[in-house]
Amino acid sequence: MSITIGTRGSKLALAQTSTVCKKLEALGIEVKTVIINTLGDTSTQVPLHEIGGQGVFVRALDDAILAGTIDCAVHSMKDIPAYRPSGLFTSAILKRDSAADYLAHNGSISRVRIIGTSSTRRRAQLLRHDPDISIKDLRGNVDTRLRKLNAGDYDGIMLAEAGLTRLGLRVPGERFPAEKFVPSPNQGTIAVVSRADPSLMEVLSAIDHPQTRTDVMYERAVMEKLGGGCFTPLGIYCRSGHLIAEVLSLDGQQTERIEADLKTIDEARELGRQLHGRAKGLIDEAYRKLGISNER
Repeated sequence: MSITIGTRGSKLALAQTSTVCKKLEALGIEVKTVIINTLGDTSTQVPLHEIGGQGVFVRALDDAILAGTIDCAVHSMKDIPAYRPSGLFTSAILKRDSAADYLAHNGSISRVRIIGTSSTRRRAQLLRHDPDISIKDLRGNVDTRLRKLNAGDYDGIMLAEAGLTRLGLRVPGERFPAEKFVPSPNQGTIAVVSRADPSLMEVLSAIDHPQTRTDVMYERAVMEKLGGGCFTPLGIYCRSGHLIAEVLSLDGQQTERIEADLKTIDEARELGRQLHGRAKGLIDEAYRKLGISNER
């Protein structure tokens, strides 16, 4: 069987796709890759919430799958929106790498006063930790972000530790514990999305990691009940069924947090409903301040 895999063209996306290709080739499956540009790749000067949030990195690849141009696509699973087009299926979720955030910086951490990130979650969590630091918007691929750090535009920049690992980069800095700086839902996870073709889904399922799938599906169930996507500062992290979820105000000074051991997807949904009820004011406030409609 031959499979055509779509991918974004960044170094990180290609590294992740290479991991998937090697796993499939080890099973005797022939693969070829096609690079597809997404809106998220071409609009790097605009905050994500102004161009559509998570979906900007996946829509073009979704369209290519549905059009039959490619059979499947490789994504950082945190980029995949909660609500998906009909006819698509997440056929494989690889074993999770580190879910932690990483603060890259040069010199002493005590001298880090200006930090680059465009994530509302990371901004809020950093301000909760230290309200006196300054946060400046920063988008672009990992190389671009590191170049701006080394040029002195920022004292530190926020990255996903998993991305650095996949690129084979060793960068001075600090790993943030996921229990305190709760990551984005599904951070550190690679997913393969395909058309809902049983034979294709069966082949791809061979590289699926069941425990990771369970954990990230719990995270997504909570995310779906919370709403907000990448607009609201929210972190959701599950490890071996133990889930932590929090919603923050944009300035990080208010937090609603919930923690529980889960055994079913229904329990995850109920946890999400409970947190939404407690955090609705923070979610609505974030949408209002960002100038985004909160109709669901």
